[in-house]
Amino acid sequence: MPLYDMYQELILQHYRSPQNFGTLEHPDLSGQESNPLCGDHITLQLGLDASRLRIDAVRFSGDGCAISVAATSLLTQKLRGLSLEDAGRLTREDVLQLLAIPLSPVRVKCALTGFAALGRALHPPTPSGSPGGTITTPVEKGSA
Repeated sequence: MPLYDMYQELILQHYRSPQNFGTLEHPDLSGQESNPLCGDHITLQLGLDASRLRIDAVRFSGDGCAISVAATSLLTQKLRGLSLEDAGRLTREDVLQLLAIPLSPVRVKCALTGFAALGRALHPPTPSGSPGGTITTPVEKGSA
């Protein structure tokens, strides 16, 4: 099987059975992104370890085209276990390399929808309301 066909099959596998699909009961960070050109809507949730410096759990939900879902599924596999600092260093090229196939400009936007949701999760909105994700601070037992 040619290499290009293998990567296309990988994309279809991640689309049909995405890894880390679903929601976290109590996410520490969350970001959403939509791609109106294709109708993709992705929410990415991160659970942090006790030090709140490393990604311990990651899930995504939403729907989208095969490229969007597969790229986000592959991204979630890469994120688990990374420090927040390393996750913040990921680039769009890193995400596109996970797919390993050439994409048209419209499909690049699809492939980066989950990556944009990650950016919103890692850079929550400021008090002035600038765009971002949401950060959740756990409530200490007995303080609620």
